[in-house]
Amino acid sequence: MVSENFWGQSLHMNLNGCDNQTFEKENLKKFCKLLCKEIKMKPYGKAMVERFGSGKLKGNSALQFIHTSSISIHTDEFFDRVFIDIFSCKKFDEIKAKTFSKKFFLAKKVNSKLLNRF
Repeated sequence: MVSENFWGQSLHMNLNGCDNQTFEKENLKKFCKLLCKEIKMKPYGKAMVERFGSGKLKGNSALQFIHTSSISIHTDEFFDRVFIDIFSCKKFDEIKAKTFSKKFFLAKKVNSKLLNRF
């Protein structure tokens, strides 16, 4: 049962063993667009993608605002990992989000945690 104080849900995913060829900027923009469609969220503007870091901490990061909050993505090229956080005041199907993300990034393993925000 969801309390009347429910504010939203936050899904945190760690994807391991990914194909780092999927980490390119244009691909991350495509992922944001398709994920929004998959979990029935309305994007607010276009995804922003920037490259950060150096050495073992190098990768692309993306931010997609949605009408009910945001989706953030951080890639780790050195260890072939992707970290995705979805926060929304509107409920979404976390299983669909996990399944879609795993398939898109060709991940071997996904660990996740869903938090209800109050």
